[in-house]
Amino acid sequence: QQQTAPTMACLPYPTFLQSPTQTPSTQSLSAVGRVRIHPLTCPGISDNDSESSVGASSSSAAQEEYQAIISKCIQQSKVVDTDTTDKENAKLRKKYMKEGVAMASSYLSQTLGIDVSIVDVEIVLNIDSITETDGCLASCFLDAGCAYVVVRVKQEEEKDGGLAKALEACDATRVPRERLVLHMKNTGMPEIGNEITSRVGTISIQMASLSSAFTDWNVPTSKKEWKCVVQLSITEGLSKDDLIASVSSLSKAIGENRGSITLVDPTAEQLGLCYAACMKTDRPDGLYTTVVCTRSNEALGLVYSSKASIIAALQCGRGVYYSRSRNGLWRKGDTSGHYQTLHRIDVDCDGDALRFTVTQNGNDCKAFCHLNTLTCWGEPRGIRHLEQTLVARLHDAPAGSYTKRLFDDEAL
Repeated sequence: QQQTAPTMACLPYPTFLQSPTQTPSTQSLSAVGRVRIHPLTCPGISDNDSESSVGASSSSAAQEEYQAIISKCIQQSKVVDTDTTDKENAKLRKKYMKEGVAMASSYLSQTLGIDVSIVDVEIVLNIDSITETDGCLASCFLDAGCAYVVVRVKQEEEKDGGLAKALEACDATRVPRERLVLHMKNTGMPEIGNEITSRVGTISIQMASLSSAFTDWNVPTSKKEWKCVVQLSITEGLSKDDLIASVSSLSKAIGENRGSITLVDPTAEQLGLCYAACMKTDRPDGLYTTVVCTRSNEALGLVYSSKASIIAALQCGRGVYYSRSRNGLWRKGDTSGHYQTLHRIDVDCDGDALRFTVTQNGNDCKAFCHLNTLTCWGEPRGIRHLEQTLVARLHDAPAGSYTKRLFDDEAL
């Protein structure tokens, strides 16, 4: 009997176009596992945690940092190292490359506050910047941890060779097509032929607005060689019900394994509601079975999530679940102090279960279980058991003992 490949639900993720990435209401939206960044317009971190302080100054600082990365990549591109005997040029080009990657890494992690080791980042690059750096800018951000480079067809040039210029920029990157995304407006879209699909693995389509009717455009169906991402702008005044219905319909139209939806500058509530709308559950109470894991994929326990708890988790960046015994939200750690830092939320292949990837915290001990153990599966084994044994020995070792000396004396 022929086995079918596993399928994954079409899920939404945020695009940061104008809103900053590091405010109390936005800093945890990337926990859905994927995020798109527009570096020319997206502000980074503010001087403090107040959203009202995020203005032109923070945006300007983030953009200046991005421009400095471009300048470094231009330096790299101007060093010719085609002559294998010219070791000095090769060293200089490598030096500029390393400096650029370090700057891009700092920009992503410090300025934007995004953990590229666990979140898939799409960086939207200007066509002129790609060509001016001879593709070095794309390689720089990929080496810094980005998952994809988005090449945007300029709106003002769409009818004047804009697509051709975008494809030339794709060629200049010299990176695998699977890492490239071509972004264009849905109006006047060209036929998606081999000229495009031979260069990029994903087509991103920008819709000007989102309506509940959703009749102005149909998702392309011939997608065997490429995936589709639809970028949606949430219009002011759109009701929650209309938003949910539209995203749910679009998710079904795109289909499993064939693409995603990205919402421009959403709130945690909008993103959480749309995320849940693309899932399913056969439970009478409407809850989602949720496995809680560490970053090393160690299962801490089994809990349940609701739409409200998903929104709350995205709002505060912590492990928040639904307590069936309390019939309400369970903010892990509010009582015990054993709170969790939320890193990522994933949906399983059937679209009816969640996985929360967290870091378990605690002052006295790091315990997820009510029995004051790290996991709900009893005493640890293997490496985890060895780690806890070493921590206990360090904590309990008498002063002057050989065990204490082993920990304190580097020479030993």
